[in-house]
Order: sequence, then structure tokens, then C-alpha cells
Amino acid sequence: MIRVVFFGPVADRIGSNQLRADFHAGMTLQQLRDGLAAQHARAFEIVSMMAVNGEHVRDLALPLADNSEVAFMAKFSGG
Repeated sequence: MIRVVFFGPVADRIGSNQLRADFHAGMTLQQLRDGLAAQHARAFEIVSMMAVNGEHVRDLALPLADNSEVAFMAKFSGG
């Protein structure tokens, strides 16, 4: 299983701050993202940052391991 966490407005649009996704051998970040985006299109419209196991990533071809934690976030703003 992959633990998927969401922050801020992404979590608001999904209606939850986490979920679990089935893992399969050879799974990439792109495959996970595409599958979730198909189910939660409004949330993934604003996703601009991703992290895998606590490390910021940009490479959607990154292979995932079973029991990985993947985070999806929108840009943060503050003042």
C-alpha cells in the first residue's frame, strides 16, 4: 500500500487529508498521480508540489516502493 497525504486546499478539495492506494510492482509516481487525478480532478488542478518519503520530488518517472508515503500540495503563500 502507498500512504497518500494531502495538504491545504488539495485536502479541502478531496475532503480528506490522507488515503491509501494499492501498490503494484513497477509503479511510478506518474501512475499514482494519474490514477488519483482521474478520481479527484478538481484537487489535482492545483497540485504543484510532491514529496516521496519526506523528500521533495519533481521526477514523475520515480519508481515507488511498497509502503511509500507520497504527499501532494498546492503552492503555499503567506504573509
